Amino acid sequence: MRAVPGHEFSGVVTAIGKNVEDFEVGDEVYGMNDWFADGATAEFCITLPRNIARKPASLSHEAAASVPIGALTAWQGLIDRAKLEPSERVLVHGGAGAVGLYAMQMAHNRGAHVITTVSTQDTDFVKRLGADEAIDYKASRFEKEVGEVDVVFDTVGGDTLERSWGVLKPGGRMITIASDSAGTADQRVKDAFFIVEPNQKQLVEIAKQLDAGHLRAFVKTTVALNKASAAYSGAVGEKGGHGKIVITVPA
Repeated sequence: MRAVPGHEFSGVVTAIGKNVEDFEVGDEVYGMNDWFADGATAEFCITLPRNIARKPASLSHEAAASVPIGALTAWQGLIDRAKLEPSERVLVHGGAGAVGLYAMQMAHNRGAHVITTVSTQDTDFVKRLGADEAIDYKASRFEKEVGEVDVVFDTVGGDTLERSWGVLKPGGRMITIASDSAGTADQRVKDAFFIVEPNQKQLVEIAKQLDAGHLRAFVKTTVALNKASAAYSGAVGEKGGHGKIVITVPA
């Protein structure tokens, strides 16, 4: 049997298993399966109650489906692991990316001073999301522009991660989600690396923040289910915009 790709989703509950108490058929929900259970890119997706929450009322299913991995990663990195405090200085690498845009918003909402590395065309975008400083990584090396930060949230890895240790103040915290950090022998990187996990309570809080307007979700474009292979292969040539490509399923 071929694996069905996709982890995050939004839709309507059509059936429930035994002893499910928190949800009913007809509920609008969003969430993510863990890395051992794919299956979101299909007409129907099987999940566990602990992996989902009620969909943010203010969002379409397309927008809600784009949220879970990025927002949960930002939450678990900044709040659970780094324990970011108000007035602290945080450097987010890749602030215009699918995870970075949530990390910046959450850091800003917690009262932190937010610095991010982006390309020139994304400077205005990240400042609208709460960045206090935006460094064009193509024009200058960030370590020459910033130092003494409390938290680095790295979504890039490689040389960017290596250069980031020098901008942390004593006692500063490094967080990285870069895939090339998974198999490292460097204990510092091992300690900094994590992989997002489903979390119902956090999805509930994220939905509240989205509905209150404290967080914003972004969808670059939508693609019909029968064109999903093109989206996964990178053949969907959507230039500009921010957020994810979302695959839609006919009702």
